[in-house]
Amino acid sequence: MKRLMIKTLLAAVALAALGTASAQDIKERQFKFGLQNPKGHPLVTGAEKFAEIVAARSGGKMKVNLFPGGVLGGDAQTVSALQGGTVEMTALNSGILASQVKDFEAFDFPFMFANPKEADAVVDGPFGQKLHARLQDKAIVGLAYWELGFRNITNSKRPIHKVDDLEGLKLRVIPNAINVDWVKAVGANPTPMAFPEVYAGLESKAIDGQENPLNVILANKFAEVQKFLVLSNHQYNPQSVIFSKKVWDTLSAAEKKILQDAAVEAGAFQRKTSRDAAAGQLDALKKAGMTVTELPPAEMTKLRDKMKPVIDKHGAAIAATVGELQAELAKLR
Repeated sequence: MKRLMIKTLLAAVALAALGTASAQDIKERQFKFGLQNPKGHPLVTGAEKFAEIVAARSGGKMKVNLFPGGVLGGDAQTVSALQGGTVEMTALNSGILASQVKDFEAFDFPFMFANPKEADAVVDGPFGQKLHARLQDKAIVGLAYWELGFRNITNSKRPIHKVDDLEGLKLRVIPNAINVDWVKAVGANPTPMAFPEVYAGLESKAIDGQENPLNVILANKFAEVQKFLVLSNHQYNPQSVIFSKKVWDTLSAAEKKILQDAAVEAGAFQRKTSRDAAAGQLDALKKAGMTVTELPPAEMTKLRDKMKPVIDKHGAAIAATVGELQAELAKLR
């Protein structure tokens, strides 16, 4: 009873802080937030923080309901539902949005970002905001960028000591052209697959391996069905937190501000949570039985060289955008 009274008092204080006019503009609302990763993953932790901030700023009127673990479907299915207004929110690899606006493909270029600090500066700056703005024509509103991290390759066949060890492996990839092409370039066999199907695919040996950041590998228990991990760090994934424009257009200015501000604030928390946990994640995967290898410098150079024609091929179609991105990175280096 006492806890309920405290919550009621806090909600009243939050509404009072908004001012009478704003408070009247905030209605009782519920939003579905679909996520591919399970509870405990940094993206879900970030979404929990987002829901907490939205509830506090709206005086408890606006509630964000989380659906982790891909229960609302894969990324493509969730984006489609979001455009139709049946799902309000999701967070996904920004590169996946290339199916909506081709220029987002630049975020999937291998070895584009040297470190998370570079990525933050680019996506939070004019370049990232410009791309998110272009989603509105596709019935999508970009609220903020969070992070997934650098991707690494796992498999069940053999340890990877050199690039040639990747040859012949059936690797699951995000279903888009650039990821299919870079896997082919290193001599492996790409298998596009929605994320909720990956564990079963690995378990049944339909695929030999996959590539994802350490936090995804750990949270989804891939160590149960994968023995070998190579720290390739071949691709960095910003995450776009997006909202259904169909629903967005029904919200008041006060409600939109709450959601926008909460996405940015929760994003800072999410990035820190993700990065602080990174060292422990590698140790946990080793303890789970994974054999971890690193490519020597000469092999990393070889990996970059094999992927370069893929970058050149896909970069040609979005040359202006790639030029802008590289110009932003040049300022940071």
